[in-house]
Amino acid sequence: MYLKFQKEDEKLVVYMMGELDHHSAEEVRSKIDDRLDRENINKLVMDFTNVTFMDSSGIGVVIGRFKKISLKKGDVCITNVNNSVKRVFDLSGMFKIIKLYDNVEQALKSI
Repeated sequence: MYLKFQKEDEKLVVYMMGELDHHSAEEVRSKIDDRLDRENINKLVMDFTNVTFMDSSGIGVVIGRFKKISLKKGDVCITNVNNSVKRVFDLSGMFKIIKLYDNVEQALKSI
């Protein structure tokens, strides 16, 4: 999995490319946490445009970032989810607590 970070104002956008599964989850978790801590960010947009596959480990990554940022009274949202990844999110019930947007621009305006 490849991650690209972009800071917009005080918000961090993470563009993810590849498979978010048990092989990559720990690395993704630590890279995002490192960036959040180093720059003291409490608003996170996770872009799934180029995520080709996700399993329950990916859910853990997203929920973990949500919990971490919630402690700082921040916001986490998700954008550009394809149908197979959306199904994993739907089955987990995650959209009850984390907002889904069609694109990064919408998310940045909303959080």
